Amino acid sequence: MGFMASAGTSILSPGRAQLMAEFDVSSTVAILPVALYVFALGFGPVIGGPLSETVGRLPIYALTMPLGSLFALGAGLTHSFGVLCFCRFMSGFCWSPVLAVPSASISETFPPKTRGPASAVFILMPFLGPGLGPVMGSFLVSRKGWRWTQWTLILMAVFCMLQLPFLRETFNPIVKRRLAKTRGLQLPPKAPPGARLSQFARVAVIRPVHMLFAEPIVTFLCLYVAVNFGILFSFFAGVPYTFGLVYRFSLESSGLVFLSIATGCVAGFLTIILCDVFIYRRKLASYPHLKTPPEHRLYPAMIGSLGLPVGLFWYGWTARASVGWASPAVAIFPFAWGNLCVFVSSIQYMSDTYQGNVIASAVSANGLARYGFAGAFPLFTIQMYEGLGIDWACSLLGFFALALLPIPWVLFRYGPKIRAKSKYDTVDYTYE
Repeated sequence: MGFMASAGTSILSPGRAQLMAEFDVSSTVAILPVALYVFALGFGPVIGGPLSETVGRLPIYALTMPLGSLFALGAGLTHSFGVLCFCRFMSGFCWSPVLAVPSASISETFPPKTRGPASAVFILMPFLGPGLGPVMGSFLVSRKGWRWTQWTLILMAVFCMLQLPFLRETFNPIVKRRLAKTRGLQLPPKAPPGARLSQFARVAVIRPVHMLFAEPIVTFLCLYVAVNFGILFSFFAGVPYTFGLVYRFSLESSGLVFLSIATGCVAGFLTIILCDVFIYRRKLASYPHLKTPPEHRLYPAMIGSLGLPVGLFWYGWTARASVGWASPAVAIFPFAWGNLCVFVSSIQYMSDTYQGNVIASAVSANGLARYGFAGAFPLFTIQMYEGLGIDWACSLLGFFALALLPIPWVLFRYGPKIRAKSKYDTVDYTYE
């Protein structure tokens, strides 16, 4: 489900030229169906997480998958650009919870000791989606037309829906209520609707926004992850432009370049696993009562932060006719690797730092920030490449990556002091 929903972000990006011709819109406007879908994904943690704690995890999957498919069907059938934009936004909105709720299902299924690899597998899929989406989309658009990108998403959604009958509810309060009802026991009273609505607004909207601007840990990690996501999604417009202009690649050949993102994500996944097995678990065993400071979750982010500027400068200054196409294609690899390491490490750090439903608010803030940036960056990527040149445009992004690089290192060094001053419920574990 995560792969399908995230592949929808980029699978349509190779169809930009066809959208321009069919709907008579500019290059920037033709990116809107992609950008709006990405913007909509930001509502996943905001809506899906708190709602799943009211009705359960399973109903969220069962409701959102078919609804998103219906809007994808509308996007594929329409001959109006406005309707296309609306349907793309709504399909992203409906599918967005499947990028957030499964993380809760995993935490309710696996104990903390073995949760790291399971979480990494889940997080890898939404990263492989944007990486492989343009590969699939370039061949679909070239051979069948842009509408087939939507049919492909629907087919993947149907495959996911066929698995729903085999899933079981994992949210503990819902499971307990059902067991009590089956055994004829007295059910605990439900909170009144007004109280539940107030709780929903506080956890899903008010607190995430406040944490985004007033909680240093959340502010800086969200900024770092958001900028990285924005740069990642800028490649969906920048790679076809670069390889088409400089190397005269066809649409299909340009799409294959995105395999560097996919392989970089796999390498990042392996890095997360290795850090978890050889570093974090050893630290876990060395602390009393398994109270490991959350800063030990930052090792992948500290390592991966080095790959982000390296990849951007490498890409920008080798994407020229005098240098072979393989060099800029491979340069995307270290960026994708570092991006996954930073993101997973940041989510794990916030999850281990905060307690109770504050975790959900921190993750919601992260989702709003990263998908907001990810949706905006492709809208000005081509203009930036044309105005500054590929070399200096990528260098500008590389300087941003350099400026943000110290964040995980600073948190690793001063995290306990920063946590101690937090206004929210955080763990108090410190280094030995």
